[in-house]
Amino acid sequence: MIKLNFCLHRRAGLSREAFLDYWFNKHAPLVARHRNVLRIRRYVQTHGHDPAIDSTLRESRGGPAPFDGVAQLWWDDLEALTGAVATPEGVRASAELLEDEGKFIDLARSPLFLGDEREIF
Repeated sequence: MIKLNFCLHRRAGLSREAFLDYWFNKHAPLVARHRNVLRIRRYVQTHGHDPAIDSTLRESRGGPAPFDGVAQLWWDDLEALTGAVATPEGVRASAELLEDEGKFIDLARSPLFLGDEREIF
């Protein structure tokens, strides 16, 4: 399995509550609609917790500002991912998702990366 981790910062001017609501109630169904074309096996949203708690954790470690959430998507392998986005349907689905992400995510501040999950326990 290959996993995409997308560490999200919300767009400026968007409240945390509005960001989380849009992400869960509008964007998630869009991802679900395209799951077969894009060959996505699993999609999980981790919504940021209480900002006060996050600040305490961050300050105790000297870390950067916390993310508003993390999206995680799984594919069977890299070939499934690259093959899905190489089809005309996959290109259209990817473009639609990216356009929607621009409505609520500060894309320039939201890193994403692919990796292999290694379960420890």
